[in-house]
Amino acid sequence: MDEDAELRNPFPSPPSHYTKYTTHNIHLLSLLKERAPQDVDIALVNQSELLSDQKDVPDWPLTQLEKPRVDWILEEPEPYYDVFGDRWFVKDRIPSLEEAGSLQLYPSEPHIDRRPHLQSILRSMLVTYSHLTSSLLAPPPTTSSHHDTQPEWQQHVEWITILGQNLMAAANELRPARSNLETMMKKQLQFRREETAAVHSKCDALEAKLQEIRASVDVMINEKQSISTRESKTVNHQPQPETSSSQAMLTEEDMLRWAEEIR
Repeated sequence: MDEDAELRNPFPSPPSHYTKYTTHNIHLLSLLKERAPQDVDIALVNQSELLSDQKDVPDWPLTQLEKPRVDWILEEPEPYYDVFGDRWFVKDRIPSLEEAGSLQLYPSEPHIDRRPHLQSILRSMLVTYSHLTSSLLAPPPTTSSHHDTQPEWQQHVEWITILGQNLMAAANELRPARSNLETMMKKQLQFRREETAAVHSKCDALEAKLQEIRASVDVMINEKQSISTRESKTVNHQPQPETSSSQAMLTEEDMLRWAEEIR
């Protein structure tokens, strides 16, 4: 009984076996690990025989000095550990009101919509509060009334307490889901921002490539225009054929002769 009270003490004393963790005992444990066969569990070997050349070998198993194995706890269906007389689950889980021994007014299944039940609880709380105010305005009980009867206002207070516990428990169960939803939405927003930045960078690269292509096309057009201008100038500077000039001179002489004949 004293040990249980000590475990529940907010400032408990060190465990009674802390005196076993001496330098000599820890050295014996290391020697036992070195001398024990590899294919045999160290807890099954005879430590007195293996450490016969050592002094002050304890009669209790030296394996008690080893650190506790966490994998043993995780192998349980619902892993837990006890600290100062209280049980804590490895996976953070809020116990339901039913598990805590209170009256639960909403379903425990997570896939069921709890909003109708919570609205009913809230309406019941408002109605009970109205009845509580009415009971407080009622005259006090007379001396002839039974003393064992619970006052009406106390019944309303107890019922309001149960309703408030249900509202707070439901809100606490929804709080992790809300934080998980916020984390998921933040990740999605970050992913979309990264995708948008990648699209913008790709568009900038394509626009730069188009500018290079346009510049190269402009250069090619300018080169073609310069080549065509040079060719046209070369054609204009070529001499005219002699037949055309002689024909033009004969035609003028004929016209002069014709004019003299008319005179």
